[in-house]
Amino acid sequence: MSYTHILKFYLCPKLPFMEFKNFTYLLLMLGSLAVPLAFSFEKEVRFYTKLKYLLPAVLFSGAIFILWDIRFEEIGIWSFNPEYLLGIYILNLPIEEWLFFLVIPYCCVFIYEILMVKFPQFEKPNFFLTVSLVLLVAFALLAYFYRQKLYTFFNFFLLTIYFGYTIFRNRFKQHYTKFYLTWLISLVPFLIVNGFLTALPVVEYNGAHNLGIRIFTIPVEDFFYFFLLLLMNLTIYEYMKNQRIFRF
Repeated sequence: MSYTHILKFYLCPKLPFMEFKNFTYLLLMLGSLAVPLAFSFEKEVRFYTKLKYLLPAVLFSGAIFILWDIRFEEIGIWSFNPEYLLGIYILNLPIEEWLFFLVIPYCCVFIYEILMVKFPQFEKPNFFLTVSLVLLVAFALLAYFYRQKLYTFFNFFLLTIYFGYTIFRNRFKQHYTKFYLTWLISLVPFLIVNGFLTALPVVEYNGAHNLGIRIFTIPVEDFFYFFLLLLMNLTIYEYMKNQRIFRF
């Protein structure tokens, strides 16, 4: 990939003549952000003071998912419907997709912090460690048996690697309870947002590369793509909170 291609940023020629539906993906992202952003200054949570920990997590995880996104879009595993986009692209990905990896982690980590503040005593680390070990085996088996389906394979393969590292490094055990609760609670807005993205569709999937199992209109792999995105952001977020350099 040439240097000029890396810096490629262009406007779709139809941009001046956009219809309302071209704002669909953008409005979904702004709508998702509205409530967490509005309550980020609430005195008990004060989430805005923790953004210095969140930023490295978002940048690191976002870089990995963006590279994944770019490659899968290039080889046709998924694609984006221009009818629901602004028409602004960076590295051939719509700008809304870049926003996705900023907005969704922000919203989910906000939920995580709410749970930390509201339910500080509710912890079941041993139970959720057991759940994690069972899931780890399940993810590994899914990656192996469906290795010919690229979305399924890479989704569960990367999840097995990162989840296994998280489990056996054993520094995240105390946060398992809030992680799982965050994931489960976040599935409600996830079903709404991703439901719109896949029903319209804004994002179109090549069925040859996934299991073909959908919950409503959402490929089942997306739920665990989201699981990995949340896990990566929270593990890095908690790591950064423990670093002395950020204690000011």
